[in-house]
Amino acid sequence: MIDDPEILAFIAKTEASYPADSNVASAADNRRHYDAMCAVFRQPRPTDISVIDTTVNHVPVRHYIPAHASDSRPSILYCHGGGFVVGSLESHDDVCAEIASSTGMHLTAVDYRLAPEHRYPAQIDDVETVWRHLAVKTPRLITVGDSAGANLCAALALRMRRLTGPMPIAQLLIYPGLGGDHSWPSYLENAEAPLLRTADLAGYRAAYSGSEQPSDQELEEVSPLEAKDFSGLPRTRVFTADVDPLRDDGKVYVERLIAAGVDADWRNHQQLVHGYLRGRIMSRRIRVAFEEICRALQEMAKNVSLTPDFAG
Repeated sequence: MIDDPEILAFIAKTEASYPADSNVASAADNRRHYDAMCAVFRQPRPTDISVIDTTVNHVPVRHYIPAHASDSRPSILYCHGGGFVVGSLESHDDVCAEIASSTGMHLTAVDYRLAPEHRYPAQIDDVETVWRHLAVKTPRLITVGDSAGANLCAALALRMRRLTGPMPIAQLLIYPGLGGDHSWPSYLENAEAPLLRTADLAGYRAAYSGSEQPSDQELEEVSPLEAKDFSGLPRTRVFTADVDPLRDDGKVYVERLIAAGVDADWRNHQQLVHGYLRGRIMSRRIRVAFEEICRALQEMAKNVSLTPDFAG
């Protein structure tokens, strides 16, 4: 149960622009509502950030460059959320800018193609295109994504392992949707959770997924929890919201990584809901979670163990 007044205010403000039925509306209406909601929360970029918009083989990207960045630090590839249906460089602009400013790392955001106009594998193909371009110049790269974007980060790691391509030195996933079992506790407990309901997930999955009889490769890239082998994947930090159907996706993913010998940790924040990143300007709880995300990135960039109080 959510009783934090700041979280409740964040939910109410979100739903004023992005009502629950937006998730089952047409893609055009969903995007219109989503863009309106993002505009309500969007903050000015930190003054130390400069931005360059460009394309990589026709994939739009936005580079965020902190004034105090160091070439010795890793860079970040960011994949935005939005159920593969909504989201853009604009929707997550302030989040990306603040992460770059807080960590002092170059960050590149990917404007991958959206479903249902473009279905799997268009999204992961776009991410791979940008990833390979960056990896030539910056071999030390960390992937970061929220929600559907976190799914793409996990899928990218599986694809690079299969193709023996350049592997991220680490990945950080924020309330990831990884194809979990809808009988798991979080799907049942949070079936009617604010901002994302369990029933909404099927629509997003149908819009995104390709073949009705996918190959093993397709299955694990759409639903990374379906992978048969979790060994050899990058160091991973996962942040989830407790009041979110997708909470257990992150939990189980980390458990499977650890069982396969991968350095992985899971942090679950009580009373937070899916999509909480925008609420960092309204809620102390969310601000703490956002600061933990930035600290985790800084620690992974230094390639040292995270502080003991990280595990949750």
